[in-house]
Amino acid sequence: MMNGIIEIFGYQYFVNAILASSLTAISCGIIGSYIVAKRMVFVAGGITHSSFGGIGIAYFLGLNPILGASVFALLSGIGIERFTKKADIRNDSVIAILWSMGMAIGIIFIYLTPGYAPNLMSYLFGNILTVNTADILFLFGLSVLVLLFFSLFYKKILFISFDEEYAKSQNIRVELFNYGLMILVALTIVLNIKIVGIILLISLLTVPQNTANLFTKNFKKIIIYSIVIAFIGSVSGLIISYYLNIPSGATIIFNLILIYLLVRLGKRLLKL
Repeated sequence: MMNGIIEIFGYQYFVNAILASSLTAISCGIIGSYIVAKRMVFVAGGITHSSFGGIGIAYFLGLNPILGASVFALLSGIGIERFTKKADIRNDSVIAILWSMGMAIGIIFIYLTPGYAPNLMSYLFGNILTVNTADILFLFGLSVLVLLFFSLFYKKILFISFDEEYAKSQNIRVELFNYGLMILVALTIVLNIKIVGIILLISLLTVPQNTANLFTKNFKKIIIYSIVIAFIGSVSGLIISYYLNIPSGATIIFNLILIYLLVRLGKRLLKL
C-alpha cells in the first residue's frame, strides 16, 4: 500500500494536484474562517453560483472560462456589498437574485454557443487532477496575497468580523475593508473552482472552519486549524479518489465532512 502511494507521486499531474491542495488549504482556510465568523456563508454561496454566468459568457465568446467567472464573481461580491448597504434591499434577496441570475445566464449562453455544448462537469463538481502549472501559480499568488492581507490587518479584520460598530469606533475604515475582503472572497472562490467545483466549493469554505471551531473559539487558532484540516481532508480525499476511481472533488468534501462528524462524535464521547 505504501509503495503504491509513493508510486503515484511519480506522476506530474498528481504532484500538481497535491500542490494545488496545499495552496487551496491556505486560501480557503483563511478566507473561510472570515466567512464563517462574519456569518456570510450564504453570501459566499451566491458569489460562487453567480460566477457560472461568467463561465457561460466566456465559452460563448471563446475566452478562458475562469476569466469570465472572475469578472462575474467580483461584480457579484461588490454588488452584494453595495446594494445591501446603500439600497433598500434585503441581503438574502440580493444574493438570491444574483445566484439565480448567474446560473440562468450561464446555462443560456452555453446552449447558445455554436457546435457541441462543452462538458462543464469539471466546473460544477471540480477535477483537481486537471490543474496545470498556470493554475498552481495563480493559487500561489492568491495564497501569498491572502496571507499578507490578513497578517498586516489581522486586528482590524478581527474587529470587523465580530463587531463592525466597535471597529468604526476605533476609526477603522470598515466599508473599505469590507469591499477589499469581498474581493478576496470572490478571487478565492474563482481560483478554487477547479478543485471541488461550483456546487461543492462552499463546503471547502465552511466545513474545516466549523471543525476547527470544535477545538477553539480563538480566531487565529481557527484559521491555523482550518488550514491543517483542509489540507488533511484534501490530500487524503485525493488519494482515496485515485484508488477508488471516483470524483476527486466529491471525495475531498466527503472526507472533510467525515472528519467533522468524527471530531464531533469524539468530543461527545469524551464528555460521557
